[in-house]
Amino acid sequence: MRISVFGLGYVGCVSVACMAADGHQVVGVDINPEKVDLISRGRSPIVERELDELLTEGVSRGRLRATVDATEAVQQSDLSFICVGTPGDSNGRLDLRYVERVSVDIGRALQSKTGHHVVVVRSTMLPGSTDDIVLPMVERESGRRAGNGFGLAYNPEFLREGSAVKDYHDPPRTVIGQFNEPSGDALAAIYENLDAPLIRTSIKTAELVKYADNAFHALKISFANEIGVMAEAEGIDSHELMDIFVQDTKLNLSPVYLRPGYAFGGSCLPKDLRALNHRARRRDLSTPVLASILESNERHKRRALAIVKDTGKKRVAVLGLSFKPNTDDMRESPAVELVEGLLGKGCHLKIYDQNVALARLMGANKEFIEREIPHIASLMVPDIPSALADAEVVVVTSGDAEFRKVAGMLRPDQVLVELERIVDDVNGLGERYHGIAW
Repeated sequence: MRISVFGLGYVGCVSVACMAADGHQVVGVDINPEKVDLISRGRSPIVERELDELLTEGVSRGRLRATVDATEAVQQSDLSFICVGTPGDSNGRLDLRYVERVSVDIGRALQSKTGHHVVVVRSTMLPGSTDDIVLPMVERESGRRAGNGFGLAYNPEFLREGSAVKDYHDPPRTVIGQFNEPSGDALAAIYENLDAPLIRTSIKTAELVKYADNAFHALKISFANEIGVMAEAEGIDSHELMDIFVQDTKLNLSPVYLRPGYAFGGSCLPKDLRALNHRARRRDLSTPVLASILESNERHKRRALAIVKDTGKKRVAVLGLSFKPNTDDMRESPAVELVEGLLGKGCHLKIYDQNVALARLMGANKEFIEREIPHIASLMVPDIPSALADAEVVVVTSGDAEFRKVAGMLRPDQVLVELERIVDDVNGLGERYHGIAW
């Protein structure tokens, strides 16, 4: 394919070298003539393993060249990648002037170009940036409309410095955010030989994936460092500890617990976090990541209460009372706290949980409900229809499979609030449906 890459910084250099190595005809574009000269001679302007060799090979085979002429590059290519930097200010605001400048250059070049052209953004930007900045600027300068006059896509990069060439050719997955199907098709063709999942989604989703990745990477590093600080204070080898920790690939290093939903609760997680933070304070250790987890959880509980309260309705059915499905444990259950909050707001409640049958409860669970929430026990009903009968709002707090068909049981006047994303079909509910984080 014929490809132009705007911006010969870190991402741009790696992209032109790897695309040329894959057999594409590539032209790099930059306003810096020194970078253009280096690339034209097969030399890398950055230090990166294998990059010099790939650039030299690309130039010698006639697959790679560089220019300062944006119009020529667009005229001689079918796809243009925007790989310019998006530096951040001290307050976190992104400086997108380089993206804006390249969008204008590409748009102007498209005025005189015949044939279809696809603009692909690879620069890291927050959700909505491509739609709000690149799209209107290219449309304005080119006189064309996205979809018909040119294609548009967002293609986040997941390149690590020091292993970027390897990461390009062996990625964990390739993500394409597409304006329309033809735009995604053109971009997907570039990656057809990569042995990795190719995911096609919306542009905004693709933009946020990059940030989700980096935030999680930063979180993991900070988490490991804080656990390491605590281990050192206890005379424990932190590396041995984390070697054991990462061997759990069923829960610790896995998709488990990485789905947006309701708050955590139960007899273990809150108690153990409090104990860990108490020990850190006793040792005069600063562990802000660990210390913030419970506060984040409390805010999520308040978010759930606000969603129900903002419906303005008072008759509420709560489906699920235990802290997670397939258990009768209500200790520190976020659903119990939600019920308490709704009662405090003057709501009239009916509660159903097939696992919380009062006649069968024993031990700690029975003691808890008799001691802490006897008033809640009186609000429980034997089945879902009984809970829904008089309700204006139906709140699903649990991922129990029994609740999957609830949407089909609702009357036209009832509102559904999901705190766990489980209901099979919410089409047709429109404004009568609310999710806590979706």
